[in-house]
Amino acid sequence: MIAGLSVLLRLALRRDRIMLPVWLYALVASVASAAVSLRHLYPSQGSRDRLALSINSNASLRALYGPLYETHSLGALTAWRMLAIGPVMIALLCQLLITRHTRAEEESGRLELLSAGALDRRAPLTAALITAGSIGLVFASVVLAVMLGFGQDVAGSLAFGLAFPAVGLLFAGLTAVTAQLAPTGRTANGLAGGALGTAFLLRSIGDAAGSSGASWVGWLSPLGWAERVHPYGGNQWWLLGLLVGAAAVEIAMAYLLLARRDLGGGLLPQRPGATTAGAGLGRPLGLAWRLQRGTLWAWAVSLIVFGFVLGGITKGLQQLVNDTPEAAQTIERLGGTTGVVNSYLSTCTTFVAMAVAVYAVQTALRLREEETGGRAEPVLATAVGRLTWAGSHLLYPLLGTFVLLEAGGLAMGLGTGAVLGDTGGWIGRLLAAGLVQVPAVWLFAAAGTALYGLQPQWTTGVWGLLGLLLLITYLGPAMNADHWLLDLSPFTHVPRLPGGAVHAAPLLWLTLLSGALAAAGLLGLGRRDLG
Repeated sequence: MIAGLSVLLRLALRRDRIMLPVWLYALVASVASAAVSLRHLYPSQGSRDRLALSINSNASLRALYGPLYETHSLGALTAWRMLAIGPVMIALLCQLLITRHTRAEEESGRLELLSAGALDRRAPLTAALITAGSIGLVFASVVLAVMLGFGQDVAGSLAFGLAFPAVGLLFAGLTAVTAQLAPTGRTANGLAGGALGTAFLLRSIGDAAGSSGASWVGWLSPLGWAERVHPYGGNQWWLLGLLVGAAAVEIAMAYLLLARRDLGGGLLPQRPGATTAGAGLGRPLGLAWRLQRGTLWAWAVSLIVFGFVLGGITKGLQQLVNDTPEAAQTIERLGGTTGVVNSYLSTCTTFVAMAVAVYAVQTALRLREEETGGRAEPVLATAVGRLTWAGSHLLYPLLGTFVLLEAGGLAMGLGTGAVLGDTGGWIGRLLAAGLVQVPAVWLFAAAGTALYGLQPQWTTGVWGLLGLLLLITYLGPAMNADHWLLDLSPFTHVPRLPGGAVHAAPLLWLTLLSGALAAAGLLGLGRRDLG
């Protein structure tokens, strides 16, 4: 028996009692709404076959949604629609849980305090893994019940449901390894997040390649393994076993590494700092830049690669207009504008903005990390005021989001221009498309700032809010969701560029709301006790 495991497990579930139900509800609701909408949109076998032809004959659509292998049941359509993004969300949740209950606890000093009692060294990691695995199994059970309620067969529903926790467990194991290697929770999350982004990119490239020689690239990604389980079709159970087996190897490695490092330290070598600090580190802005720059550069490189790939597969959409008008109408509905290429690029710009929203929340919550880690107090003990300190960090969700959106737009414009021509024109249009997304992204950072300043113990709840709204943004238009639901997402209110009309009013309202939330958070920070 691992000493202290039951206590830490109860503590983890108590701390996440709000975040976990929100994520669970959002994911389950997404599955149910996808099934309802697909049943309405494609009621006949003929309409489903035409959808499959549209998807499978177009590299761009395969890259976004994956190939459609089976069309003879509602369950197969639902599995195709959800396995493109659902496992990514489960993996992200598991990564956050592992880091939150392991490396972040060491950084804050709480784990050292707990270790003074009867606590096994393995207890925190074990409790985190059990929490991540349990939420995945609960989700799989509910999905099984939902799909059985739609009249789908048991075997396919079970394979569909288990694909999610299998991917989640694999990335939980990966994060458990990075938590032993990295000296900080931010670095551990960055390494695991980079692996998740790479897996998504490999899955997209492999699916876009179709039956060509490059299709093997998809097998390099665990997200590609989950997609190839083929629920309600082949039910490839061995791929689920492969995912679980890979997770078991990662978890075993994490425990081995845990036994070889000191509490609070990481196994990756750290460069010694300079003997004297640079002039910039004597000011809050210089310190904030030193702390935030690695995250900004990593996100910028990732989005440039992602944007270029998205732009590069645009050419395949031209064929869609003549071959499959129904699929073209679907893409136009997703993009919210006229013209298949414009709608596709509008959707891609929204995807980039959704990713940047994660960066915005991550950088805004750096304030909370600095406070709980005890690093804010020495800074504020000098002549630096609270608002100056907070403002130096909030500069990055404010301006960094602009830099990342424009970097993604530039890369997408280059990729589109490379295959369609008129590179300069596409760059200009896609830079504008990224620019109008800035107020929507700011709103998430402002919400995190408000929670941090007013109710710091609820700060992590912004991740649940972010996950819920991103799911609505991603699935809502395709599922013909009600307008009131779509309107909950700030991305619904920004102009749909390229191709759409620009209206200043929603951008102004989003900016004002973001400013009000941020101001409320800063006001609360100035009035409460730190720590």
